Amino acid sequence: MDGIDQLKQDVREGRIDVDRLVDLVVSCQRQLQAAKQELQAAKLRIEELEKQSGGPKPTPTKLEQPFSMRAEEQRQQARGKNKKRKKKNKRRRGRVTTAEKIAKAQRHEDVFPEGVAKSDCQESHVRPVWRLENGRAVLIAYHIYRGPRSQYGKIPGVLGRGEFGLEIILEVAHLVYVVGLSFDKVCALLQFFQELRLHKAQADVLLHRLARHWQKEFDVLCTLLANSLVVHADETSWSLNSAWAFLSEKARLLLFGVHKDADTLQKILDPATFAGLVTSDDAAIYANFTNAQKCWAHLLRKAIKLTLQDPDNAAYRAFTDSLLAIYHRACRVQCDGRLSDLGRSQRVAALDDEILELCASLSVLGLPPLADELENDYRLLVNELLRLMLEQQLFTFVTTPPTTQPNGVSQPAAGTNNEAERTLRGAAQARVTGRTNKTLVGARRQTIVHSVLESLRLYLPHFTLSSVLAEVQRWLAVGRSCFVDLLEKLKLKVAEASVLDHVYPCPDGS
Repeated sequence: MDGIDQLKQDVREGRIDVDRLVDLVVSCQRQLQAAKQELQAAKLRIEELEKQSGGPKPTPTKLEQPFSMRAEEQRQQARGKNKKRKKKNKRRRGRVTTAEKIAKAQRHEDVFPEGVAKSDCQESHVRPVWRLENGRAVLIAYHIYRGPRSQYGKIPGVLGRGEFGLEIILEVAHLVYVVGLSFDKVCALLQFFQELRLHKAQADVLLHRLARHWQKEFDVLCTLLANSLVVHADETSWSLNSAWAFLSEKARLLLFGVHKDADTLQKILDPATFAGLVTSDDAAIYANFTNAQKCWAHLLRKAIKLTLQDPDNAAYRAFTDSLLAIYHRACRVQCDGRLSDLGRSQRVAALDDEILELCASLSVLGLPPLADELENDYRLLVNELLRLMLEQQLFTFVTTPPTTQPNGVSQPAAGTNNEAERTLRGAAQARVTGRTNKTLVGARRQTIVHSVLESLRLYLPHFTLSSVLAEVQRWLAVGRSCFVDLLEKLKLKVAEASVLDHVYPCPDGS
């Protein structure tokens, strides 16, 4: 920098003439051109060397495969490089025999076929089964007796030839799918609190068996959903495609690993035939329902976001305050028991006029997107509100009568879709942490079990393990569920083809 400053001073004072200055500029240009030629030659040389060495080194990316020592040994074994190492632990491994289980049983019980005298029966075999009694796991040896006509005694509360009681299966299903715990944590909880040693593979088999047992119940729930009065629908992305929730007063369906498209929606809730109210966000997939309620929480969040992004904008604040006040007035109109149906409809018309007065002067439906991002979001929100008001999808919840669940609880129609969003919150968190199913078979299994458990909330006064167990055991005893009872009471029929077979391309079952 000192040389440059000295050169400037010499030029100003006339100590360097013009010819000398021109020669200096030309010399600098020649040096710059020579440097450019050397740089270009270096680039060509680098490209030649990269071609000779097989191309440039790739940028390191995140590895999808495990890189632990055990994983590498397994890969080497698959390549045939190393033989499988023998483990030093010489303790016995493999399946424990039935005789060993019977020897460890704390109690023995006889099971006779129903309606057959004990004197006419003879013992057939012994089956050990783990049960929960007083909060502790107990191994019971059931002695199964056979009647003269090959009638066999049935162990109460056991699915098929299983070795775990139904109470254990329901507990595992609730902890895995409703609470959202991993198999490792569920097994650790059972061993710590109830002294039951359960392996992950066993838990997986139990859930698989329960899903196969409840598949028909899921089809019944699909029929009940299609004949409900009010349905809340919401969806979110998942490890496989999307997770979708449909909540009504008769059924609660949670579908995992399905596509978010019109074909899937038509299989679950056909817009052409559904006559009830659908509460959802303003996604295009829900645009074809004739009776719809758009979520006010979504609209208000958009308005509130504008005020937070630009706190000094008085127009955003006034618009948000007015919109929130209109929603609160709508909620008061819905709860006002003094109003008749006609009076409530007149109040809704007045609320529509308030939306029109708020948005008409600000609406710019025909204008292109604005350059300013906030102003464009403001324009889109105003246009959305005005469009929904004209389509009569803002205050439908005000005039919709309350619905009654099978357990007798009455619920007013909601102006938001918050319940469906809360229901899918666990699925969204599991997606972020990578604790979701990776196959369609597992997604189908979770869909069946989770939907049946959540639907039981609508039919039981108290959703506890004892109440759920008593209800499911009643199903086994009478051969029909509470869902089937309601289906026959409404004189509805289940479709011959299962919805699961249409939604999940896995014909080999759940």
